Amino acid sequence: METGVVIRNMGTQSTRETMAGCARAIEEMGFDSVWVVDHIAIPPDDAEGSGGRYMDVLSSLAWLAGITERVKLGSGVLILPYRAALPTAKQIATIQELSGNRLLMGMGIGWMDPEFKALGLNRHTRGRVSDETLAFLNDCFASDEVEANGQKFLFKPRPPKPPFLIGGRAPHAIERAAKFGDGWYPLAKTPSDIADHLPRYRALTDAAGKPPGFINISARLPLDDMAESRDLVAGYREAGVDRMVCGVAYETVDDFRAGLDKLRDVTG
Repeated sequence: METGVVIRNMGTQSTRETMAGCARAIEEMGFDSVWVVDHIAIPPDDAEGSGGRYMDVLSSLAWLAGITERVKLGSGVLILPYRAALPTAKQIATIQELSGNRLLMGMGIGWMDPEFKALGLNRHTRGRVSDETLAFLNDCFASDEVEANGQKFLFKPRPPKPPFLIGGRAPHAIERAAKFGDGWYPLAKTPSDIADHLPRYRALTDAAGKPPGFINISARLPLDDMAESRDLVAGYREAGVDRMVCGVAYETVDDFRAGLDKLRDVTG
């Protein structure tokens, strides 16, 4: 099981120096991937912990690609309805090409009402819009010639498609992951969160004639309790998880490195 680590592209830790130091620490210490999150418009009454300061997720991944060499680069998760499909496809393809094919595209439909309102979007259509965007993105990475709004165009560069890892544990989210994705990216609090739903996902990918998808989870480990953390890691492995994406508490790069030491210890 691989281990990825989230860095804070938000709040006081989202400075150039701190983000760079954390990303380089992840790479130096042998972790699989570095992950950033996606928010665009945080309301004042929901800004605790971030102060409303968020770096754009795709811009952050492009910048991280330029300061690292090996580590994979993940979105956890890109909110599909927030962005027009064609510019999003172009951004993903560009980062994939220039990073040397290191992207891991976690994708989801979003949930925060104020963000949808600020963007002038109907939250209730987010599932349909996300499905349409995913279908279009898959088309872009399948052929040099694509059509949008009745207009054919050339989609280049067309690097190898990054894995599309679809978030959520609700039934429709699992169906979306099996239909449009290359893997499933749920939030897990315990191994049973995965074990209880994985058979459904496997059955849907089998029915679609697709290979078993990559199981990529977002998990919190209580690193102040190393024994419990080890038990959780063992449980996730047994449940069939391929990659676990975790965060560590930190204010400074030194704090972050100390957290990575603990994480490396429990993940082995």
